[in-house]
Amino acid sequence: MNAAAHVLAYIGLGANLGDARASVEAALQRLNSLPQTRLDAASSLYATAPVDADGDDYVNAVARIDTALPAQELLRHLLDIEQDLGRERPGYNAPRTLDLDLLLYGEERIDEPGLIVPHPRMTQRAFVLVPLLQLDPLITIPGAGPAQGFMPDVAAQAIRLLKP
Repeated sequence: MNAAAHVLAYIGLGANLGDARASVEAALQRLNSLPQTRLDAASSLYATAPVDADGDDYVNAVARIDTALPAQELLRHLLDIEQDLGRERPGYNAPRTLDLDLLLYGEERIDEPGLIVPHPRMTQRAFVLVPLLQLDPLITIPGAGPAQGFMPDVAAQAIRLLKP
């Protein structure tokens, strides 16, 4: 890979069906095996109640990857991982075996069919902000500002660190 072409991207992971923890852990391993990509860091795992949905608590995490893949190609790989690990899409906000979201792709702002980066609801979700800030307490969300500034808005959302 050409070092100049590398981008740090952040991936949100979540699952609440089946063995949710195992699904998230398997997805983290798969991220490290993507072409032209290296898993740089992964947050702790967190348990969170579903937002705007029913079902069991989610297991959530955020991964930071170093990748040379273009954003749309990276998204295709994320969707493939979801599919390979049994993802079904019965409806919006439905319980799921695995959900992988491209949260940030370097400093880029992307608005294309099927891909909006930064993820449009990431500043409204403790299950994204808490693990994201664990990886980088000073991270800034392009076009929105420091991620830490959104924490008061999500303070009422329950999130619990899971033991390793």
